[in-house]
Amino acid sequence: MAIPYNSSLQKSTFFLTGFQGLEEFHGWISIPFCSIYLTVILGNLTVLHIIRTDATLHQPMYYFLAMLALTDLGLCLSTLPTVLGIFWFDAREIGLPACFTQLFFIHTLSLVESSVLLSMSIDRYVAICNPLRYSSVLTPVRIIKIGLSSVLRSALLILPLPFLLKRFQYCPSHVLAHAYCLHLEIMKLACSSIIVNHIYGLFVVACTVGVDSLLIFLSYALILRTVLSIASHQERLRALNTCISHICAVLLFYIPMIGLSLVHRFGEHLPRIVHLLMSYVYLLVPPLMNPIVYSIKTKQIRQRIVKKFEFVQSLRCFQKD
Repeated sequence: MAIPYNSSLQKSTFFLTGFQGLEEFHGWISIPFCSIYLTVILGNLTVLHIIRTDATLHQPMYYFLAMLALTDLGLCLSTLPTVLGIFWFDAREIGLPACFTQLFFIHTLSLVESSVLLSMSIDRYVAICNPLRYSSVLTPVRIIKIGLSSVLRSALLILPLPFLLKRFQYCPSHVLAHAYCLHLEIMKLACSSIIVNHIYGLFVVACTVGVDSLLIFLSYALILRTVLSIASHQERLRALNTCISHICAVLLFYIPMIGLSLVHRFGEHLPRIVHLLMSYVYLLVPPLMNPIVYSIKTKQIRQRIVKKFEFVQSLRCFQKD
């Protein structure tokens, strides 16, 4: 759909994009997206509810899992209004304050998720390499400090981005490539030099995702060394099995992020649909899959979910009788 140019409107508005050329099918396309958003919300809320209500799960590993679920839930909710707004109401206009606010939350929560994954790798390192000191190292107070420092680091690093974008003069076309606001996409619409934003963006990625991924790799190298020194083959498998869920969560987060980065930088010749799908995979697949992975691979979570369903089913049978 063509957007008429209006200088007064363009100064304070961006235009979001759904699946171009498929506008007549947006109603049908919204069905899988609604299913994904509903699954993300229910899955993460279920994990949070089980951890909160079961005293036996009040342990460092599950506290970090609760942080991951909260982060995934926030990331999902930060994109939901604009994505479904386009599919349902063709609501493409978004004001600069709303756009910059969404941008802030998307990027901040992405960095928080990276920090939480690092914290979870440290949890696994201490549990396997120094099990006798586990409870004394990862105390509730220290876990709270880790969570708050993760949020504070991410928020402070992302906070300058809206102000750096606000100073730009933008070209007449204010059409963004996605159904939500991202720093890289808004930056491309500027008519002035964006070198400062480029440098600062690379600095933020290097200080957060770069450092976090390196430390996660180092922690697993130390874990692997400790596991290989265990004489019993069965004990090795048991130790590694406690890490599988976290390894899956790390891969679910970093592989789409790397893929999206490569597509943005080297995939200009690729069809636009590929860019769109990669961006949705990056933002929706980790929040969708993390609760499923942890529900399947973590025995304690799986057992509690089964008990909840059995309890609900017994109540229904009692009401029928």
